Amino acid sequence: MLGFDLPTIIANIPALLIGFAFHEYAHAWVADRLGDPTPRSQGRLTLNPIAHLDLFGTLMALLYRFGWAKPVMTNPQYYRGDKRRGQILVSLAGSIMNLLVAFVVMFLWILTMHFIQGSQWSIYISDVFEATLFMNLGLGIFNLLPIPPLDGFGVLTGLLPQRFAPQLRVIEQYGMFILIILLFTDILGKVLFPAVYGIAYAYQAIIMLILTPFLG
Repeated sequence: MLGFDLPTIIANIPALLIGFAFHEYAHAWVADRLGDPTPRSQGRLTLNPIAHLDLFGTLMALLYRFGWAKPVMTNPQYYRGDKRRGQILVSLAGSIMNLLVAFVVMFLWILTMHFIQGSQWSIYISDVFEATLFMNLGLGIFNLLPIPPLDGFGVLTGLLPQRFAPQLRVIEQYGMFILIILLFTDILGKVLFPAVYGIAYAYQAIIMLILTPFLG
């Protein structure tokens, strides 16, 4: 929980804007490419964070590391080809984008610190990179959980045969309740934090292998 640690909140502002904007834009872009005009008509095919932010969800994310953006509205009936495949691709797009952004952020963080380490601004710049990295990793992994209304549930719905539709509808009715219980019992934290830090260390190792021959 972040509480009201002002420096941390300030560092998380750009992290949140980047994480939410790229996540929702990815959903909109993939749906648009599949032929769905809904995201474009609603002004969601943009990286402008203002188009994607939910006020209360943003405040919750800044203060407590649990928040949400405005979900991108889509209509699978417009998807070209296999509608279930389209649903899976659109659902996965946000998390994949966050994981890609996190990799780029880690790359830029290591590269930047190599050149400015020791300067008076290095600690503040490092805090922003760190917050952006973990915000994107957290969003990417969290949204893959197969719990409604998270994106992972959309993937699960697309993968399971149609005969499971009644059971999925029942789960969908209680999705938020299930999610709240998992959050308040810290069960999710015990799963998510090791995954987030594991991926962060893997990214760091890969990038150091790439950059070490050039940076010396």
